[in-house]
Amino acid sequence: MTQKTRQPIPFAFKLFAGIVFFVAIFFLAMVFGAADTTVHDTWLALTSPHDSSEKVTLLREIRLPREIAAIFVGAALAVSGAIMQGVTRNALADPGLLGLSAGANAALAATVALFPQINYFGIMIACFIGAALGSILVIGIGAAKRGGFSPIRIVLAGAAVSTFLYAVAEGIGLTFKVSKDVNMWTSGGLIGTSWGQLQTIVPVIVAGILIAIAMSKQLTILSLSEDVATSLGQKTGLIKGILFTVTILLAGASVALVGNLAFLGLMIPHIVRAIVGQDYRYSIPMSVFAGASFMLLADLIGRTINAPYETPVAAVIAVVGLPFFLIIVRRGGKALK
Repeated sequence: MTQKTRQPIPFAFKLFAGIVFFVAIFFLAMVFGAADTTVHDTWLALTSPHDSSEKVTLLREIRLPREIAAIFVGAALAVSGAIMQGVTRNALADPGLLGLSAGANAALAATVALFPQINYFGIMIACFIGAALGSILVIGIGAAKRGGFSPIRIVLAGAAVSTFLYAVAEGIGLTFKVSKDVNMWTSGGLIGTSWGQLQTIVPVIVAGILIAIAMSKQLTILSLSEDVATSLGQKTGLIKGILFTVTILLAGASVALVGNLAFLGLMIPHIVRAIVGQDYRYSIPMSVFAGASFMLLADLIGRTINAPYETPVAAVIAVVGLPFFLIIVRRGGKALK
């Protein structure tokens, strides 16, 4: 008797399931919180811009921008983590572990101290510059030894550089007495997210994600082998430069919006690749919805687990992310399959 071969699930169905899950988590995040709101209140907040009742206004002006921020930050960190893992072929790559977040944070602290009246666009530009400098330091130190950088070596370099840059940020905060302002971002929270912030930063994240999707085929080839990419006519230097810039934009915008969030960019690409495979034409679009859903869920847990008090979303993510990181390290830096 011949055994039937199990047919793989088409990517379209997987993506549709991911979108449905994302929409469900979004509505849960909008309905539940410290304030007693209902599904009807949420529906009015989303569909009736002229409704000025207290609960609807609270949802529209406080909770909705917060959840939109969670969506775009989760998507940005997931996509930037996927790009970094593909370009470096390093299963431990993550914006929060490789110096991008720490560099952006140090630049943010310096900007707040030296230019206290600067707007969010200026803060975002500073975060881009800091993220670039932080990642250059990590890659430079990790590759200083003969033979280039190994996954473990670059993570150790990232830890050392990140610790130094966080100390720099803290020193700037204490010296210029702006520690409280800086800690608004470094705590990794979504409290106080405004529509003005979103209007400045979301377009940058959207542009970065669209570029990443457009270059997903080149990223897939590059992730296999640089020699293979070169033999197929890929301009590897140009591709790496563009993807590296996209990663800086996504990580810098995320830090400017909500602060430092490690591990999300590490976990989501691994989980997504286990679902849709190694092809980045599939994994990057899926990472957008998976990262957004995970961030919404983490924010929902942080707001409700100890209501009316709030648990920082960075702490919620770290509870899951640290064990995940240790599993990857135990596997010798090899990707999950």
